[in-house]
Amino acid sequence: MTWASWTTRGIYSGHGGVLTEEVGPLSGDLTVHTTWADDTAQITVQYTGAADWFTMSGSPVPCCSEEDSRALHEAVVEAVRLGSAATVPASLAAPERQTGETAAE
Repeated sequence: MTWASWTTRGIYSGHGGVLTEEVGPLSGDLTVHTTWADDTAQITVQYTGAADWFTMSGSPVPCCSEEDSRALHEAVVEAVRLGSAATVPASLAAPERQTGETAAE
């Protein structure tokens, strides 16, 4: 199994913060963590230095490569900086292939 993870600390959220599944919006000094494994990216956030992690709304998402998951992590960090009840950007999530569809060469 291939996997990767990234953590970015000290992100100050924009007005409205980031939306989580468990507790609703978080704002202030946040840490974002992305774990990629089995073609899925899981994004969690916490108050920097806290013990509890929360699932960012829109996570997990399909993500077909380590490079794509790194780009997704960077897009999430930017979304948190912008605030406005940020969720995982859907535009970077890899679309799931329909049965029988082949990848372009």
